[in-house]
Amino acid sequence: MPSAVLEPLIELRGHRTSLTPQRARLVQALQAHGSISASARALGRSYKGAWDAIAALNSLMGVPLVSAETGGSGGGGERLTEMGRRVLAFHQALSALQQRLLAGQGNPAKAGDLDQLHEQLGNLMLETSARNQYAGIVRAVQRGAVNSEVSLDLDGGDHLTAIITNRSVDDLVLREGGSAIALVKASFVVLAEPGVRTSARNALAGTVLSCRAGAVNAEAELQLAGGRRLVATVTNERANALGIREGKAKLARVKSSHVILAVAA
Repeated sequence: MPSAVLEPLIELRGHRTSLTPQRARLVQALQAHGSISASARALGRSYKGAWDAIAALNSLMGVPLVSAETGGSGGGGERLTEMGRRVLAFHQALSALQQRLLAGQGNPAKAGDLDQLHEQLGNLMLETSARNQYAGIVRAVQRGAVNSEVSLDLDGGDHLTAIITNRSVDDLVLREGGSAIALVKASFVVLAEPGVRTSARNALAGTVLSCRAGAVNAEAELQLAGGRRLVATVTNERANALGIREGKAKLARVKSSHVILAVAA
């Protein structure tokens, strides 16, 4: 008789509805494809069923998780709001934690691994004005006379390096193998063509998802190679000069001194 397989099911209940694993897969597909119709096709679901699920989820937290977009070469679509990204990330972190716990049946998870996952869950609940927030694992801490260089590994193969004071390292109890979250303001991100060299330590490759022009500045959103999204604020003049438009490959560069690190309290 084959051994039973336990499948983790995380359901986040909110205002008269819930984020089930099936709906979480739909939200994740929408984050990747940018429209309900494309997400439904990718998952083999009907458009009406997917639309109804998204409409229900928009009441989960009292604020929309998904917003509609108009215009652009694709004629518009849908995208996750900031709350939508946070709720999806929280569901994914809880699912990862449960998978680790269930793995203990035959291959017990180490206590340190569980502590690390708990820290990551706490990091997701941070409130900050920074548009770009990336949870990761500290790969190395190199102390200098005054400052330390902290290297952070992100899921999907991306990396970030931050320069912070030694006192901050001690106050945050940053250590190799521990979890932390990197915060980067959109105005600190410099977009460039792939292959261009700059003095910035951090270079994240991505593809432009959208570029919305304002009166003076434009807001560009990139899909990073590791799966995350990044928002950059550039002048309209710079956006035009770089040809920042949907589908174009760009390099997002961030100085290590502009990366802020935080941990759960």
